[in-house]
Amino acid sequence: MLTQRSRYALRAMLLLAGEKAGAAPVPMSRIAAEADIPRKFLEIILGEMRQAGFVVSTRGKQGGFHLARAPHLISFGDIIRQIEGPLALVPCVSRTAYRRCDDCRSEAACAIRRAMLLVRDKTATILDGTSLADATAEDLLVA
Repeated sequence: MLTQRSRYALRAMLLLAGEKAGAAPVPMSRIAAEADIPRKFLEIILGEMRQAGFVVSTRGKQGGFHLARAPHLISFGDIIRQIEGPLALVPCVSRTAYRRCDDCRSEAACAIRRAMLLVRDKTATILDGTSLADATAEDLLVA
């Protein structure tokens, strides 16, 4: 299940993606208000997004945040992995944090592992294939 932190991160990033290229940085107070995110959570989330290279912050009276790259270059998968870690539901199918399950007798014969591999692959395909630009596209919002 997607955590509230991930939903907040996606909402904040979608708001920034909706800004015109070259526009003034968006103040944190505006992001918090328009995306309905508690400011304390938003500070942490935007800090993580900045460390990941997804946003750039500008200090000062006219400061705020904007995307570090074009919206089509940041996927939902990128954002969720930054907040949650691997997309895999069990460690034995993770590409980035593989670990054999403690109670596994045989990975090769494990029906749970085979199913979770399919879930991981389908989930990654969808999330990695959906960029901020895709999600903010007018035809997607109407559908």
